[in-house]
Amino acid sequence: MVHSRRKFLQFLGYSSLLAGKVSMLGPLSGCNSFKIPATAPSSEDKLTLASGLNYSIITKYGDPINQKEVFGFNNDYINFLALSPDDLILWVNHEYVNPVWVNGLDRTKANMEKERKLVGGSLIRIKKENNIWKMQVNDPYNRGLRGDTPIPFANGVEVMGSKTAIGTLANCAGGKTPWNTILTCEENYYGFYGERQPDGTISKSLLQWEKHFQNPPEHYGWVVEVEPKTGKAKKHTTLGRFAHESATCAMSKNDKCVVYSGDDKNDEHLYKFISEESSSLEKGTLYVANLERGEWMPLTIENPTLKVHFKDQLDILIHARKAAKILGATPLDRPEDIEINSFTGDVFVACTNNKPKRNYHGQILKIQEDNSDHGSLKFKASTFKTGGHDNGFTCPDNMVFDNNGNLWFTNDIAGNVLNKGPYKGFGNNGLFIVPAGGPQAGEVIQLASAPVDAELTGPCFSPDFKTLFLSVQHPGETSKDLVNPTSRWPDGKRPTPAIIAVQGDLLEKITG
Repeated sequence: MVHSRRKFLQFLGYSSLLAGKVSMLGPLSGCNSFKIPATAPSSEDKLTLASGLNYSIITKYGDPINQKEVFGFNNDYINFLALSPDDLILWVNHEYVNPVWVNGLDRTKANMEKERKLVGGSLIRIKKENNIWKMQVNDPYNRGLRGDTPIPFANGVEVMGSKTAIGTLANCAGGKTPWNTILTCEENYYGFYGERQPDGTISKSLLQWEKHFQNPPEHYGWVVEVEPKTGKAKKHTTLGRFAHESATCAMSKNDKCVVYSGDDKNDEHLYKFISEESSSLEKGTLYVANLERGEWMPLTIENPTLKVHFKDQLDILIHARKAAKILGATPLDRPEDIEINSFTGDVFVACTNNKPKRNYHGQILKIQEDNSDHGSLKFKASTFKTGGHDNGFTCPDNMVFDNNGNLWFTNDIAGNVLNKGPYKGFGNNGLFIVPAGGPQAGEVIQLASAPVDAELTGPCFSPDFKTLFLSVQHPGETSKDLVNPTSRWPDGKRPTPAIIAVQGDLLEKITG
């Protein structure tokens, strides 16, 4: 046990801890004093937490945030700007709508107009009152940035004849810049307005918004930067166009902002953007990863290989997937969230699965940049954890590190395969922790189980690490009608996405 724990700590990069240099990682040694209790996988229609944890609902779909807007549908990524430790402007993504629960399946223009006001994101002010987080309804900071909000392209870039896009949508994960703005990522954008085909036609989308709104598909699939106090936003073409799952920021050794992003689709790629400045993303270079060579390859028009296929730099960025494949980027198993261990600088990438390749359970990768410099163009890649029945988890998705270097993550088993085939025995989706120290170092421990069909997303710690904010997204997503929902969480009536605050003695022991 001691030997395996030592090997795990070495793999994490905590060599200073092993050498007795605990000043930087002192809290990790405190994990030796207790054992973290687990919760068993569950298929019940409720939110189950490990002993020592509890939760409260901050807000849910349909709740008014001001006199004109409600909290949107299918909340996902969460981040915040702290006005004080107990007073936050919370940003929450709203990824997509399920018409069954919004306005019915009729594809009328009026229904689509309603749907456009429920995706994108919400800014809401929350305060801790008597240890309970509460949304401040009608606060001046509360506002929506939605599917019908005009948003300019940064740098005055013109895309398909316009310098402004109408709306943001498919907002999955995101990031936070060193200058405290929020990055929200447009992921599966083609489900709203389709995608332009090589012959110039536009494919039919899932929601068919293109039927009534002829917005160019090229206006979506970007990273959007949001100023939390004002709601001012802009879309960055510099970070490329693809199914952005996340946009995780770091600083290079020469003080440039670096943004990591995965493309959440089978056999797509891992990207890194390096800015020209320390506090702006408007200029810089986008790179894509070749894991076999350990090399970040620039996606630039100066590259002779790319110059043959693209007319200019914007053309490359709009078709980043095509450019990445031309350069020989490594195809990955749906690279989703990316998080950085602040103690070591190592970059962790959750690859959810790749069913066509019979990789049903996914894995978490680790990227170690040369010289521990996020600006480096060379790196080493390895597998941190592989999903499967023997390892106690499947389909890793969103991640977050706490203040003691413990890795927390959620998973994403699609609702139509829960407890079926290779996923039998895992129960509903859940929340997990991989302790960085103590007798359970390196183990995967389940701490929560979601309601039926739901996914726990957007894990985000409060400034004092005594609260973990979580989205409970798409409960009852496989429901066919309003009469017989597969879930009735949280009120026993109809399934409703919500934001929760997880607290309790166990959390404070882990992060204390």
